[in-house]
Amino acid sequence: MPVATTASASTVATKPRSKRKRDTSWGFLPWVAPAAVTILFVFGYSLYQLFTQSLQYQGTWAGLDNFKIVLSDPLFRTAIAHNALLLLVVPILLALAMSLAILLFETRRGLRGYRATLFFPYILPIPVVGVVFGQLLQFHGALNKVFGAVGLGGLASDWLGDPSRALWTMAAIIVWKEVGFGIILFLARLISLPTEVFEAARLDGAGFFRTHLRITIPMLRPLIFFYIVNEAIVMVSWVFNYVYVMTNGQGGPGTSTVVSELYIYRAAFQDQHPELAAAASVLLFAATLILVVGFFRLQRGEGTFGE
Repeated sequence: MPVATTASASTVATKPRSKRKRDTSWGFLPWVAPAAVTILFVFGYSLYQLFTQSLQYQGTWAGLDNFKIVLSDPLFRTAIAHNALLLLVVPILLALAMSLAILLFETRRGLRGYRATLFFPYILPIPVVGVVFGQLLQFHGALNKVFGAVGLGGLASDWLGDPSRALWTMAAIIVWKEVGFGIILFLARLISLPTEVFEAARLDGAGFFRTHLRITIPMLRPLIFFYIVNEAIVMVSWVFNYVYVMTNGQGGPGTSTVVSELYIYRAAFQDQHPELAAAASVLLFAATLILVVGFFRLQRGEGTFGE
């Protein structure tokens, strides 16, 4: 009899615990649901409309004709090629951000001033950056005048007016603005690392380069992947503002700075072909999605999520 009573009591005691466990596992839903539904409606409905419009022409079914037109357009292929070239800037950004973050980490004196100075360009509005550099880099702009004043007039060039230089000039401006984000990102992680690891490496005779190559970089690997993904997205689908401001929306000189976003803008608002703009947007969305998924699959393969 006491055994049966004890067993029944234990059964009763375990039921509330399991119920509480189930309740707590789903307790977040009432708080998350409103934001999730809103995001799903805004972005889901927008994507649905985008895909639907890309398959139509003036309200009638067109199938894949819009995609064929866009893919056969030399201007679109040029724009995609320019975005691909801008992706080559991502390793430069990564190397600069990591190098400067490590130097700041090693230079304790004046850290706040250096950190604020390097991060300041990142918080500037892109239109302001575009207008300022558009004035500085003209053929008769301040930069060429400085070159002439110091006897380096041979370096003067029409930085934004020369088709062979315009895209790379714009890439340099993007690097100047974006590198501050990477510096702060890596520096924050470096400061949070245990100092005992670096002290032990120095006691073992490891020099500056060996310490950071063998210890710092492996510890920063998750952030490195995150930064690569973030800046790759910038180069693929966030350079419109730079191009639009510095070229007055033309992507010039000629087509030397046309990128995919500018192509979409011109197709939708200047050429009045929203269906072609929708098709190009779907292609850009697919390329960005493939890029992000590829990077994260690579990151998972490297095992960096568990670090």
